[in-house]
Amino acid sequence: MTIFKPLRQLHVGRTLASGERVAVGTLAQNRQGIFFAYQADYLARFGNLSPFALRADTALQLAPREPYDGLHGVFADSLPDGWGLLLQDRFFRRQGILPQQLTPLDRLAFVGHRGIGSLFFEPNQGVDVEDVADVAALGLAAQAVFDGQSEDVLQSLLAAGSSGGARPKAQVFMPASGAALARSAPQPGDEAWIVKFISPHLPLGHEEGLCEAVYLTMAAEAQLNPCTWQLLEAPPASGAAQWLAVRRFDWHGENGRLHQHSLAGLLNADFRLPCLDYEDLIKASRQLCQSVAVGEIQFRRAVFNLFACNQDDHGKNWAFLQNDAGEWQVSPFYDATFSPQRFGEHATAFAGFGKTPSVSAMQKLARHAGLDWPDAQRILRHTLDVLGGFAAHARHVGITPGTLRLIQAALNQVWQANRHLTA
Repeated sequence: MTIFKPLRQLHVGRTLASGERVAVGTLAQNRQGIFFAYQADYLARFGNLSPFALRADTALQLAPREPYDGLHGVFADSLPDGWGLLLQDRFFRRQGILPQQLTPLDRLAFVGHRGIGSLFFEPNQGVDVEDVADVAALGLAAQAVFDGQSEDVLQSLLAAGSSGGARPKAQVFMPASGAALARSAPQPGDEAWIVKFISPHLPLGHEEGLCEAVYLTMAAEAQLNPCTWQLLEAPPASGAAQWLAVRRFDWHGENGRLHQHSLAGLLNADFRLPCLDYEDLIKASRQLCQSVAVGEIQFRRAVFNLFACNQDDHGKNWAFLQNDAGEWQVSPFYDATFSPQRFGEHATAFAGFGKTPSVSAMQKLARHAGLDWPDAQRILRHTLDVLGGFAAHARHVGITPGTLRLIQAALNQVWQANRHLTA
């Protein structure tokens, strides 16, 4: 059995949009908990990484015990959940280390330089391989692990599997000219992508990626600034026709990064619980980005999620990007898909309503967004017009008639329940 000693200290760095790497500060833990301290020269040059939760000074700052296992929200954003944790745990067990022995610092060290966003952690104790893998092989391996058909985890899958979310995916670099190859480390001219694989055990089975592609298409029509995406041909053995790939918006140029921070991490909110409201999202967006205009796009996204039955709209599915000058902007819209939840309740509430918000509740959200009610209703009607094209988009990408009817019936039901908002 491996004698395991948890890390007591971890150095935090940041990759700038220019590609330059700078030291940010230090994480350390003792029996009291996990502390963070900025380096003075970092604060002299750059903005606060988490303005609502961290002070912009060099004093030690103790993380709250909850909800991130004693870790500050901004650093918890670098950790995987669900799928990525499964891969991590498989790796550590093979090293003779029980997952229960690991602290958040150990897991951050495993992420090392491979996390989403600009932050990196040293010592880097992850699996850094220069593998060139066929996307098809990577996807089949991920599907086998997710479905419980294999205990083996490819090194390339470990290196690519540190993103968030519960479903199988991989962070890869692909040549702009084509997606036949997926690399775990970028080469000149590569683009950074997250490929989302499928499984028959997912709610929509092999059509999960197709449905999300349709939703991202409609999100563009609804003026929601969605992430860039493409559909990749999947091997017949996968059972799917195509996999969805989304381009990473934290990646800047060939080597640069933008700092990415989720709403949940920003507010130290537990994304696993329905504890946030679209009021929180809109207020935080306007304050953080110092912009009135961002209120409107977040209101548009809220309306879309309501009528599109995207009810898995938790705090990790909202993000902000910070540039090297310390300026913030809302991220592109992502993880937008048909995701009905138990009892039809959204993870993020609408001014106190988990579903079927009242007119006064939506008026309240509109006011927070800087909109009068007539303008808000125009957004509502435009969104409904966009969603009316679901069936045509679904047929175009090859969604089967049975799945189409299932989703369309749910959309019709949501429309009937919320039609009072457009009266």
